[in-house]
Amino acid sequence: QPFVTPSSSLSPGHLLVIGYVWPEPRSSAAGGHMLQLLECFLAQGWQITFASPAAEGEHRADLAVLGIREQRIALNCSSFDQFVRELMPEVVLFDRFMMEEQFGWRVEKHCPNALRVLETSDLQSLRAARQNALKEQLASGQNEDFSTLFSLDHSQLFQRMADSDMALREVAAVYRCDLSLMISDAEIDLLTEQFKVPASLLLHCPLLLDSTPQPVPDFAGREHFISIGNFRHAPNWDAVLWLKTSLWPLIRQQLPHARLHIYGAYTPPKATALDNPAQGFHIMNWAPDALEVMRQARVCLAPLRFGAGIKGKLADAMLCGTPNVTTPIGAEGMHGEWPWPGQIACTAQAFATAAVQLYQDQTLWQQAQANGWALLAARYERKQFAGLLISRINQCRADLAQHRRHNFTGSMLRHHQHKSTQYMAQWIEAKNRVAD
Repeated sequence: QPFVTPSSSLSPGHLLVIGYVWPEPRSSAAGGHMLQLLECFLAQGWQITFASPAAEGEHRADLAVLGIREQRIALNCSSFDQFVRELMPEVVLFDRFMMEEQFGWRVEKHCPNALRVLETSDLQSLRAARQNALKEQLASGQNEDFSTLFSLDHSQLFQRMADSDMALREVAAVYRCDLSLMISDAEIDLLTEQFKVPASLLLHCPLLLDSTPQPVPDFAGREHFISIGNFRHAPNWDAVLWLKTSLWPLIRQQLPHARLHIYGAYTPPKATALDNPAQGFHIMNWAPDALEVMRQARVCLAPLRFGAGIKGKLADAMLCGTPNVTTPIGAEGMHGEWPWPGQIACTAQAFATAAVQLYQDQTLWQQAQANGWALLAARYERKQFAGLLISRINQCRADLAQHRRHNFTGSMLRHHQHKSTQYMAQWIEAKNRVAD
């Protein structure tokens, strides 16, 4: 489907994306979202160069087929200076704050008029704060009821995040950029209300999906449970452990013939070791087509005890008409005021009970399926958000000087970042002269 054409007199230019990794849309939601963003710019006629210092993953997308130039770059290497000077992009998109830290000052030095956009993916400092809170609870011996953990409000989360090195770095990167893409509106609220980040620096840009319901198997045509997620992502691995030790045994007590199929890219030996067909617990490794295996399952399980952003696995479940059971962490930022397409639980027993009910009750299952399709249409419509993204990009480009003037804190941080790297370069040069 063509994207909405934004009203702007600015013509498309050259977009440089500096990727934390090479996009793997079939391995992670972050990879899928990056590809969606690239498609938005391609549909408007932009030229795109995707550069990354990362090694190539086995499931990476073939960007060249889409007409996107690929460029290998290195960390802390001056060859990037010549590369970016020759390219002179109109927009630079940093994939997560670490890439802005590494390359932002070089972009500032050689392309000061390029619009700087940050793809946050999710707030990693929020995820880290929740992970630490989970560790504290598990260390205290409380491993079944996570109601208190899940009920931490934004003020309490801010207290946990504010003094952390990661939050200081991440929020500084948000300020140094002209626009940050936020996949979760809950994280926008956290940044604006607690960290006092100006709303003008943030844009809600969730997963961009085709919300038209597709033909899928009905209740009777499906069987078993599914859980899916990249094993390299810490919240996913924690969810697998909770399933293995607590949740799945409770479910099997009531459904002794049910099976749980767990899919994920980059399956480590520690995950393979959990495979136990006698218990109906199957580690299935990577699924070449995640939507196909999701369509065949009756219920999706996503017992996330920490995390941030929004969950691609749950969006995929909605697309496939597969009801889910998750936690408040899994549902955060995904449904707003709309009914959840399944059940949300805070304790092990409540999670297992909800999973069994959805698995057995056809009426409840069908209502959850309908809720999912309604939610997709209301909050994830591709055309709407693609148009808003390009319009906001062009709006910032058209009035960049004024936009930056209103973000004095960001200008100050960029100034000091540039000066500090300049002084460091001069110090290294002087040291080398003395050595010679």
